[in-house]
Amino acid sequence: MNKPTSSAALRVIESDICIVGNGAIAKTAALGLAQAGLSVTLLGPPAPAPAPAAADPGWDARVYALNHTAHHLLSSLKVWDALDHARVAPVDAMIVHGDGPQPGGLAFDAYGAHANTLTWILEDRNLNQALDAALRFAQNVKTVSGRAIGLLRDAGSATVQLDDGGSIKAALVVGADGAQSWVRGQCDIGLDYRSYNQRAVVSNFACEQPHHGAAYQWFTGSEGIVALLPLPGNKVSLVWSAPEQLADTLRAESAQQIADRLAVFAREKLGALTPLQPELVRDFPLRLIRPHAMIAPRVALIGDAAHVVHPLAGHGMNLGFGDVAQLIKTLAEREPQRSTGDDRVLARYARARKEDVLLMQVTTDGLARLFETDIEPLRVVRNLGLNLLDKLPVLKRRLISHAMGK
Repeated sequence: MNKPTSSAALRVIESDICIVGNGAIAKTAALGLAQAGLSVTLLGPPAPAPAPAAADPGWDARVYALNHTAHHLLSSLKVWDALDHARVAPVDAMIVHGDGPQPGGLAFDAYGAHANTLTWILEDRNLNQALDAALRFAQNVKTVSGRAIGLLRDAGSATVQLDDGGSIKAALVVGADGAQSWVRGQCDIGLDYRSYNQRAVVSNFACEQPHHGAAYQWFTGSEGIVALLPLPGNKVSLVWSAPEQLADTLRAESAQQIADRLAVFAREKLGALTPLQPELVRDFPLRLIRPHAMIAPRVALIGDAAHVVHPLAGHGMNLGFGDVAQLIKTLAEREPQRSTGDDRVLARYARARKEDVLLMQVTTDGLARLFETDIEPLRVVRNLGLNLLDKLPVLKRRLISHAMGK
């Protein structure tokens, strides 16, 4: 059984790959690369003291909409079956509403997409618990608790220096350490950064009427983008991409006051909303982060370290799982004489991910800009566009197929 160890106990750790990060993307990469036959060291910060176990842990405010790429990857790693499926909700339909007096509309459903389901909604805690359980028994994975303070690279290897004097030596360092990636910073990789001047306000609610597996999204113009995602039972998870001033107001309000605000959108379809945990309202800033490269000598970036997009399409996490799947594939297919950190191998990984990442960046950024503008002629045009797209089944199927990761 794998148990986290301090770096000082081992001083110098050698492995094929060192992954820096402790989120779901980092853990999935560690499992996948280890199952591909590579030795992996997973470096994360010291874990906080465990909180007392609650009889009812409630529902996480942070949830993910995982597509078929993520599902296939987690299934291949035996993680999907380890999830608590009583807390996983399949999404069978997606209904998008425009804004203004004559709002446009767009609807997708699993039947029209020739699939059993569009996506799956699951909590961050559920996913990480399943990954942690798998890591405890994973072969070829060593988990290390420590903080990186330096990265040295030469023609043959990379060395991550730790704050206690220990180090990790590997042929490849994978940066899976989030939007403010330390690994990326050590590589002097430039980036384009833009704040959307919005924050995502998240919370969970019970709904009076059944959601029937439908996810709803409202483009409101001046009030941002409101999304209600289905949870198991008559429950929904809110993601409200709100302008800064409105976000401040929402965070100052109670969850019940937020539910009252949502009535104008949700009452017709879902009835009255009731907070599941009145104290559980969270928010996080929305920004576009576009690093100029996903690789550097002996380094590959995955997940938010490699790209951060607007959450309106719910695909930030799916891009990260796409990175993991491609990195595993690229390293598994490399020539026998090439190491995991070989420049040509890493270049193949970057090329393979370029189109998918760029398409999602352009799409989410373009939609966010388009729907935040309150100019009436533009509102009319975008609502007409939604209505037109809804009447073009071939194009709709292509769009939803891409979003599903097929």
